[in-house]
Parts: sequence; structure tokens; C-alpha cells
Amino acid sequence: MSAEPVPPAPAGRPGLLVMAHGTPATPSEIEPFYTRIRRGRPPTAEQLADLVARYEAIGGLSPLHERTQAQVSALSRSLPGWPVALGQKMTEPTIEDGMRKLAGAGADLVVGLVLAPHFSTMSVGEYHRRASDAAAAAGIAYVPIESWHLLESYVEFLASAVQASLVALPVPSRVIFTAHSLPARILESGDPYPDQLRATAVAVAERCNLVEGRDWRTAWQSAGRTPDPWLGPDILEALREDAASFTVSGVLVCACGFVADHLEVLYDLDIEAAGIARGVGLAFARTPSLDDDPAVMAGLAGLVASVASVALR
Repeated sequence: MSAEPVPPAPAGRPGLLVMAHGTPATPSEIEPFYTRIRRGRPPTAEQLADLVARYEAIGGLSPLHERTQAQVSALSRSLPGWPVALGQKMTEPTIEDGMRKLAGAGADLVVGLVLAPHFSTMSVGEYHRRASDAAAAAGIAYVPIESWHLLESYVEFLASAVQASLVALPVPSRVIFTAHSLPARILESGDPYPDQLRATAVAVAERCNLVEGRDWRTAWQSAGRTPDPWLGPDILEALREDAASFTVSGVLVCACGFVADHLEVLYDLDIEAAGIARGVGLAFARTPSLDDDPAVMAGLAGLVASVASVALR
């Protein structure tokens, strides 16, 4: 894959706030982390034990912290002269910490990039709201990148990963494109999240000559444990449906809504979904996460620089 060119830095002092979810850095941080996810409600002993067991199943902790740091470093290298800061939703440094760091570095405009390709008001939108408030408090202009679900280098990465991974599966096999599920109530407001997942899947499928329905479909994963309905079908349900249809022998999951290896990939897919697939007689594989892929990081840096250039005109 060829890296997308990065425009020269515009006049002024632009900065980049890279935003990510965050993850516990030590086992002792798992319980407070879970409490923050639950909006201040401590988990029950059973809930905490289940989460700890999931982390233990993937080695004790998620590698997301290291993966995120590598992505931030790659973006910084692609934007020489730019101050770049990390801001996280659930762990330190927080989004507000990152904005203060950029203000201290003299940035007069900050571009906000969330390490998630698809926009929803409930997910990426929340990051940008916090970043915008922090920028206003610091007297800095803020420009959000709401989504990058059709970024050329990202789509090319996924297409190459799908093509390479299908080789090891029996014929016929189906590709299932997934993203993190969200409460189904987002559909009431016309939230673009489901449409953007589908747009990514269509773009990748076209490059791979895959036919919708026969060769690929979309599904959701890692839904929260709440009484509310969440977007579906869930990946586990999709696997059972594919097995029951007797039309495919294998399934390749392309978790295109995630940008790094972490719990939702290493456990929810590599352990839980893979186990379901074995149980229903399907060969199973997953495409690799993009992590700090040089071409995708360079493509994102180019997008950031272009957005800043327009904003500073």
C-alpha cells in the first residue's frame, strides 16, 4: 500500500489531540475502570470476577495501552513540528489533560481525531463534545474529524487483510464485518453509525469482488449488558445463522470498527466467537487489527493536516 501524501504544515500553530478509550494499566485498576464505564456504579462481585477472568484469558491485561501509544507516536512522526497529545475517555491522560498539554505547547488550533473510524453521537460524538469544551476553556479553536470510515489507506488495509485471510479458509466462506454495538435507540435520531459501517463494508467488498449476502454481511459485537435493546444481529447470532443455513463452511470476521488489539477483539472474537464457530462446525478466522500500520497512520496524518490547513485559511 502506498502512503497518502501529507500536506505541509499550515501557518499558525496547529496541534493534534488523538483520542482513545483507554484501558487499565494494572490489575488493581480494573475495578475503578469498570466503575467509570458503569457511570459511577460499582460492579457486583460477580460482574467484576467475570471481567477479570476475561482479562486473564488474554494474558492478564489488554495490550490497548501499548497499541494506542504506538499509534500516537506514528501520527506524531508523520506530522513533524506539530504538538501531539493523547486524551482518553476512561483513563489518564484524559481528554482534558491532552487539551491542556496542547495549550501549553502553544497550539492555537487543535484538530481532534478519535481512534475509531465510524461516527455515532453516543461514541465519537462524546469524545468531541468533551474536547470542544476543553478547547473553549483554554481559548483554543477546535476542529473535529467526525469519521474516517472511507479513508483510502484504511479501506486498502482492510481489503488486503480480507484477501490474505480468506486464502486459509475453506470455500465457500463468508466475511462478516463488525463494529461495537450501541443501544438501538440511536436509530430513532438517524444516527449515521450503522450506515457508515455498511459503507466501509461495501468499499472493502468491492475491492475484493465479494457479493453481499453470498460472500459478506455485517454484524455487531460486544454489546453492553443492559436491559435496553442493542444493535443486531450480534456476531454470535450471525455465526449460528450462517451454520444453520448450510451455505458456508467458514467465516472470516473483519472487525473494521476497531483499530487495535484489545479485549473486544482478543476475547470477544478470538475466544468467544471462535468457540461458537467451532461448536457449530464453521472454520473461523479474523483479520489482523490495523494497530500502527504505517500507511494508515500516514493517511490519517494527511487527513489531519488537510483539515487544519482549511481551518487556518
